[in-house]
Amino acid sequence: MNSALRSQYLAALGLESWSLRRGPAVPECLPEPGAPAPSLPTPSAPTPSEGVADLGWTELRAAVAACTRCPLSTTRTQTVFGVGSVEAKWLIVGEAPGAEEDRQGEPFVGRAGQLLNAMLRAIGLEREQVFIANVLKCRPPGNRDPAPLEAAQCLPYLDRQIALLRPRIMLAVGRISAQNLLKTDVSLGRLRGQVHHFGASRVPLVVTYHPAYLLRAPAEKRKAWEDLQFAREVCSGVQR
Repeated sequence: MNSALRSQYLAALGLESWSLRRGPAVPECLPEPGAPAPSLPTPSAPTPSEGVADLGWTELRAAVAACTRCPLSTTRTQTVFGVGSVEAKWLIVGEAPGAEEDRQGEPFVGRAGQLLNAMLRAIGLEREQVFIANVLKCRPPGNRDPAPLEAAQCLPYLDRQIALLRPRIMLAVGRISAQNLLKTDVSLGRLRGQVHHFGASRVPLVVTYHPAYLLRAPAEKRKAWEDLQFAREVCSGVQR
């Protein structure tokens, strides 16, 4: 990415004067420029939501679309499976779909999605080169926090997405995402700045602020930029 483009993306974060830390080249973390990102297959027929551990992408997406594991299935417009490259090395995990995501069936749209796109571009990634998902696949009414039972019922879907992706790094955006993934009630501030690990495969996980929060608290964008640089270092195998 040339310096002019990076400056535009950093400007969206309010960080015009900041520069990206330089680490070793890591082609396994950043896809080749201009390389097409494999897209998700379109499901053909629903699959029962039970027993997702052996499902492929097509069957898993259909299982999510047909899911009735919790009461959110009665209030959603549609499920929000996730979007991006099925060969991504970066997995971005938010908390739950909002109203617009529920309407469009895609995570991180609207202003928060635009800011997330700018955050990714600041470290040399396009939205199409990562995979973006949520802890919950259905919108909680009124955008309330996910209930523990809802998150527990949805977790097998995310687990299977992770198993299929085999990401090099996970970026948990927002308190709800981080606390659910890490099974903790520790504050987001205390979870930042360190490498956590998720699941049996011990995928490295870094925590940062949710873009919607950054829109409300722009002074925290500098901290988010630090988190992004840290995540890039972790993905590169560089330890502080």
